[in-house]
Amino acid sequence: MEEKDKKENGEYIGEIKGGLRPSMKLVVMGIVDKKPKSMEVTVSSKPREEDTEADVGLQLKVTFRDKAVQRNARLAGKWGPSENTLSFFPFAAGEAFKMEIVCEHQQFRILVDGQPLCGFTHRLSPLASLTSLRVFGDVQLTKVA
Repeated sequence: MEEKDKKENGEYIGEIKGGLRPSMKLVVMGIVDKKPKSMEVTVSSKPREEDTEADVGLQLKVTFRDKAVQRNARLAGKWGPSENTLSFFPFAAGEAFKMEIVCEHQQFRILVDGQPLCGFTHRLSPLASLTSLRVFGDVQLTKVA
């Protein structure tokens, strides 16, 4: 991540140099707020989610009340079907976490604290068009790499 990457109001926006490719790993570390509602991690082609033209290769929406982690992608301005299946919910209020998003040839593999959480098959190509990582929500970020 670059020095110019922004971290304001609990929101982090960083550039993925050269775009995403298989074998790359994105790491998000932080501490969940004491009374969390939600957290979102987005890997997209443009840095601003408000830009409806931006393609989103992976959106992870964590909802603490429902103990859910929803995954989705947006292609040409349209969201696809979301995926919600989880074997466990790894986040707890006030607790630290380490999320790893591993880019493989066929899918993103998401691990939390070293435990496999879920996968998400790539819907967007080329992967190299994914150049932006955005993290925001009820979390204090300690490291993004």
